[in-house]
Amino acid sequence: MLEALREVEWFKNALKEFEKFPIEVKRKILGDLTLAAEGEKGEISKPLKGLGASVFEIALKYRKDAYRTVYAVRIEEKIWVVHAFKKKSKTGIKTPKKEIDLIKARIKFLKEHSQ
Repeated sequence: MLEALREVEWFKNALKEFEKFPIEVKRKILGDLTLAAEGEKGEISKPLKGLGASVFEIALKYRKDAYRTVYAVRIEEKIWVVHAFKKKSKTGIKTPKKEIDLIKARIKFLKEHSQ
């Protein structure tokens, strides 16, 4: 039995940034988001540590750059893409605090406005 597809919603600024990504990067990320909408976890999606079990990060290296897209599930039964960015830090794989703070603020906003 097929599970109903969840709707994928985007924060406006996340979509704006995502649209700047190279086409190959967008295709791969959209593939993982489609799997998430089907109730699956894509091969490049992983839980984003410290933000709860329902927040995932799609991390993709492309050429010499790193691209990140963060989505949350279980908010209004939708998949919410809360952030997309090109990682600028060249030291380590850790997501910068500035980005984590923005993700937390957007998730908090969604939870407060989904009641």
